[in-house]
Amino acid sequence: MTSLKRRVCVWVAAVVVLVVSMGSTTAQTLSGQIAGQPKKILLLHTFGPNFEQGAAWSREIQRELNKQSPWPLNIQEHSLVTALDGDDAADAKFVEYLKALYAQRPPDLIVALGAPAALFVQQHRPNFYPTTPMLLAAVEVRRVEPSMLSERDALAGVRYDQVAAFENILRLLPETKAIAIILGSSPSERFWAGENQRIVGPLLKKNNVELIFYGEQPLADILKAVATLPPHTALFYQQLAVDGAGAVYGDKEPLRRIYEVANAPIFSFDQSYFVGQVVGGPMFSPAEGAQPMAAVAVRMLRGEKLSGINPIGFSAPKYDWRLLQRWNISESRLPPGSEILFREQTAWQRYSSQILLISAVLLAQAGLILALLSAHRRRRLAEVQARQRMKELAHVNRFSTAGELTASIAHEINQPLGSILTNTETAQAILKSSNPDLAELSEILGDILRDDQRASEVIRRLRSLMKKAPFDPIELDLNDVVRETIDFLSALAIARQIELTSPTTQNALPILGDRIQLQQVVLNLVMNGIEAMKDTPPEHRSISIRTSRVEKFAELSVSDRGPGIPEDKLKEIFEPFYTSKAEGMGMGLSIARTIIEAHNGFISASNREHGGASFTIRLPFVG
Repeated sequence: MTSLKRRVCVWVAAVVVLVVSMGSTTAQTLSGQIAGQPKKILLLHTFGPNFEQGAAWSREIQRELNKQSPWPLNIQEHSLVTALDGDDAADAKFVEYLKALYAQRPPDLIVALGAPAALFVQQHRPNFYPTTPMLLAAVEVRRVEPSMLSERDALAGVRYDQVAAFENILRLLPETKAIAIILGSSPSERFWAGENQRIVGPLLKKNNVELIFYGEQPLADILKAVATLPPHTALFYQQLAVDGAGAVYGDKEPLRRIYEVANAPIFSFDQSYFVGQVVGGPMFSPAEGAQPMAAVAVRMLRGEKLSGINPIGFSAPKYDWRLLQRWNISESRLPPGSEILFREQTAWQRYSSQILLISAVLLAQAGLILALLSAHRRRRLAEVQARQRMKELAHVNRFSTAGELTASIAHEINQPLGSILTNTETAQAILKSSNPDLAELSEILGDILRDDQRASEVIRRLRSLMKKAPFDPIELDLNDVVRETIDFLSALAIARQIELTSPTTQNALPILGDRIQLQQVVLNLVMNGIEAMKDTPPEHRSISIRTSRVEKFAELSVSDRGPGIPEDKLKEIFEPFYTSKAEGMGMGLSIARTIIEAHNGFISASNREHGGASFTIRLPFVG
C-alpha cells in the first residue's frame, strides 16, 4: 500500500506540473496576441476624405477603435472613388489592387463606411478576402441587402428619418411654401432623390409645400437659383458630390458657397455639416454613433460572430443660435429637449471679471472723490473760518496801529480846531465893531470851512481804518491808495522825525481790491519801518514808498534805512507770530501776506545793499 500511495502521489504531481505548464503557455500565448503584432484594419471610404460626412464618421470611429481596443491597431484607409460614377470595370481593377496590397498579410477586419463602400465589398466578396470578417458601418439600412451578409459579417447601420428632418423645418417655419433639396447626381445621390420623392413628397403635399430638387444642374446654376428663392422657402442640404455637369466636389465647398449666396435658411441631416451654415434640427451625430460601431468592431476582432446592432437614429436636436437670430426663428418653436449652441454671451457673461474689477475701481474712485470733496469742503470751511479769524486779527491790528497813531491824530485834529477857534473869536470881534469888514469876515468863514473839512477828513480816515467791513473788491488806482495812506501817516512821520517820500508813477495803476485792507498793508509796512529805525540817527531816518508798472503787475515797494532783516529769517517773517519786537504780536506781516494773496498778488522781503529792509508787493492789473 505504501508503494502504491507513493506512485499515486508522483502521478498527481506530474499532472499538476503539466496543468500549470499548459496554463502558463496559454497565458503567454494570449499575452503574445495582445502585445504582439498590431491588428490590421482595412477601412474603406465611400468617396474620400474630402467629403466631410464620411471623413467625420471615419475620424470618430478610428478614435473610438483606438480607445476601446486592447491591441495596437494598424488602420489603413482607402477611398472608393469609383462610387462617384459607378464604373464597374474600374471596381474590378480596384479589387485587384487591394488583393495585391494585402497579399502578404490579409487584414483582420474590413470596415466599409457608407452605402457605396458596403455595396462594393458585398458585391466582390467572393474575390475579396472571403474569410475576413466585414463590418458595414454608418450605412443606411435601406442600402444593405441582408441576404448578402455572411456569418462573419455585421451591420452597424443608421436609419435616416426623412419625415422627422422635414417636419422639423415645418415646425420652425410654419409659413413655408417650398423646400428645395440640394442633392447631386452620383448613383448614390440619385437613389436618395427617389427616396425623397417617395417619402417626403407626400408629406409636403399634405402641407401644401412644394418640393424642389437641385442636383441635375451645374453648381453655378444652383448658386444663382438659391440666391433668388421666393419668400417662405427653405433649403435642405443632403449632399453634392457630383453636380449635373459631372464636376466632383468635396461636400464642404458646395455647402459653404451655397450659404454665402442663399436667401433662405439651410437645414441638413448630419452634424458634420453643422459648422455655421446649417440652422440645425435632428441630425446624426458621428461622435455618438461611433461608440457602438467601434464596440462591434473590437468584438469581431476577438473572433465573435455578430449579426450587428440596432440601427442608429438621429441624436437630440441641435440648433445654431446665430442662425436662429438671422432668420427670426423663435426659440419657443424648438422641440423639447433641444440644445442651442453658439449662443453669443452677454457682455456680463463675457467680461464679468473685468466688469467687476472696473466697478470696484469706479466705486473706489467714487469713494475717493467723495472723500476728496468732503476734505475740500472741510478745507474751504476752514479757510473761510481762518479768513474770518484773520479779519478779526486785522481789525485788532488796525486798533493797535490806531493806538500808536493817537498822538499824531490828536495833533492833526488840534491844528484845525485851534484855527477854527481863533477865526471864530476874530469874527466875533469884527462883528462887535460899528463898521464890520464883511470881506474879511468872508475870508475868516472860508478858513473855518477849510479847517472843519480838514478835521473831518482826519476823523474819516480814522473811522475807515477802524471800520469792520467785509472784503469788498472794487476797481482802484494803487497810486490813490498810497497817497491816502501817506496823508494819514504824515503827522506821525513828522513827530518821529522820519522823512517820508513817495515817488509814485505818473500813470494810473488800475487794480481790483479792497481799499481799507490795502491801506492796512501799506500802514503795517510803514509802521514796521518806523519802528525799525527808532535807534537810527534822525538824519538817516527815511522811508520810501514807490509805485511802478512791471509787465502785467502794479508794483509797490516800501523801503526803510533800518538795520534790515537777518538773512536766516527772511523766509520766516511772514509766518504767524514771528516778531523781532519784544512787545509785538507777530501778526502784522502775516496779515499783510494774507490780504495780498486774497488779492491774487504776492509779497516778498529783501535787504537793501546800503542797509535797511525792502518789501515788494505785486498785484495784477484789472483785465
